[in-house]
Amino acid sequence: MALTNRYKSAPGAGTLAALILVLVFGSPWYVDWVRENTDPDSAGGWFLRLLAWPAWRFDSSDSIQEIFADDLKAILVVVLTLVFLYLLPGSQLARARGTLSQFFAGWAAYVFAGAFAALLTTLIRTNPSLVGAFQAAGDGAEYGLFTGWIIGIATLGGYRGRR
Repeated sequence: MALTNRYKSAPGAGTLAALILVLVFGSPWYVDWVRENTDPDSAGGWFLRLLAWPAWRFDSSDSIQEIFADDLKAILVVVLTLVFLYLLPGSQLARARGTLSQFFAGWAAYVFAGAFAALLTTLIRTNPSLVGAFQAAGDGAEYGLFTGWIIGIATLGGYRGRR
C-alpha cells in the first residue's frame, strides 16, 4: 500500500517502480524466458523483449567488462530515475496532486534515465565508439519512451515537498 499512501513522495514512488521494473524484467530468468518464448516480429513479443532491455546478470561467457557494463546500466537506470525525478520541475510545481505534469515528469525522467545510463555505460565497454554510444542512448530512450508511462503512473499523487 506504499504506492497509494497520500504522503508518498513522487520521486520515491517513481524510483521504487523503476527498481521493480529493472529487478523483475531485467533478471536473467525473465530474459531467458522472453528470448525462448516470444516472437520478436509481433507487437507483444517486441514489447516483452523491450522490457528486458536493462538486463543484469551474474555470469556469462562475455568478458567481465561487458558484464560489469550491463549490471552498471541496470543500476544507473534506477539511480538516474531518482535524479531526474528530483530535477524535473513538473512534479514539484504542480498545484494539485495527480496532475498530468506529474505523469509526464515521471515518464520523461525514465526516458532520460534510460538514455543516459546507456550512454555512460557504453564508454566502459570493450571497443567503445561515439556511434555506438549514440546508438545505445537511442536504445535507452526507446526503452524509456515505451515503458516510462509506468513510472509516470507511479508518481501520480505524490507529495512534492514544501509549498
